[in-house]
Amino acid sequence: MKSMILGLIASSALIATATAVSASTEMDTDGDGMYSFAELLVGFPTLTEETYTTMDTNADGAIDAAELAVAQDGGLYPAGG
Repeated sequence: MKSMILGLIASSALIATATAVSASTEMDTDGDGMYSFAELLVGFPTLTEETYTTMDTNADGAIDAAELAVAQDGGLYPAGG
């Protein structure tokens, strides 16, 4: 029973990760692997430029997958959104 529960938890985690990756890929409309303010604005219409700048921790003008994950973990951008 315990191994079945652990298996279900692991499966759920994989599905959630795949869904987040899929949503992130769909947001990257130009396919460059980075997220512009305009791309993220589609998934989160109330995103401000100030929040976007805060999310852009390396200050290169774009959000990469790692920055997006940190922003989602920190509540700056909705997960899967």
